[in-house]
Amino acid sequence: MAAVSSLSFMAIGQTFGNRKVNVLSACFLPYNFEGFRFRTSLLYQSIGVGVSTTASASIVRCMSIATDVPTVSETKSNFLKEYKQPIPSVYNTVLQELIVQQHLMRYKRTYRYDAVFALGFVTVYDQLMEGFPSDEDRDTIFQAYIKALKEDPEQYRTDALKLEEWACSQTSSSLVEFPSRDGEVEAILKDIAERAGGKGSFSYSRFFAVGLFRLLELANATEPTVLEKLCAALNINKRSVDRNLDVYRNLLSKLVQAKELLKEYVDREKKKREERSETQKANEVVKNCLGEYQYVIQ
Repeated sequence: MAAVSSLSFMAIGQTFGNRKVNVLSACFLPYNFEGFRFRTSLLYQSIGVGVSTTASASIVRCMSIATDVPTVSETKSNFLKEYKQPIPSVYNTVLQELIVQQHLMRYKRTYRYDAVFALGFVTVYDQLMEGFPSDEDRDTIFQAYIKALKEDPEQYRTDALKLEEWACSQTSSSLVEFPSRDGEVEAILKDIAERAGGKGSFSYSRFFAVGLFRLLELANATEPTVLEKLCAALNINKRSVDRNLDVYRNLLSKLVQAKELLKEYVDREKKKREERSETQKANEVVKNCLGEYQYVIQ
């Protein structure tokens, strides 16, 4: 990911079921980061159906239309059914906290999927899972995670890539001038602005804030006023975005520290295995030598 070196939304909870691999003790990871726990009052709200008259089909494909809201445990169970392999605890604990948070976002009455939200989540996920032992498993876990929430993982990736490519071609000026321009991404942003302005269902979230940050980053829009203009164009409360981005920035170093601890742990374990292997080989050599010596003197 371009200039973003690390990101952590970590907060330690229990592991998924009994599936825990002790790669790094949970005591190394910060507990209950400020700003990343949703209140239980958000649980199990009814799901509404919202339809945008201006959005393309790709915008509404993942909208929340369920009438029977699953429980958090059911969403976790769906994940376990999709991905049955053990996950190292340093990643598993983070994934569990994320899936609880996203379950609560997903089943809010006002929830509507959008591409900026997808970009934010993909950014978070890729940064959290950076360094995972297997690239293939990392993608499989992503697929299982999104499917557990009854959404489309391919759409998340496609929309995130679409916005990233668009942002890379923008400037500080053109980024905030989307309302006066035509284009696929411009239409997505206009739809968000319309819904956020009260003409449809819109639910602001932390992932949305990270998605905005990613757009600014890729467009090299570093001027402080650009975020303010972008929020105004999207009808988003800038104070909320500022709060979430402050948490985002403060937590960047946390994941770096956790990964450094993980690397040290893995390196220590690797060294111990090598030492045990060398000791075993040495014992076998001595044993063989003693056997040959006994054979000669008989």
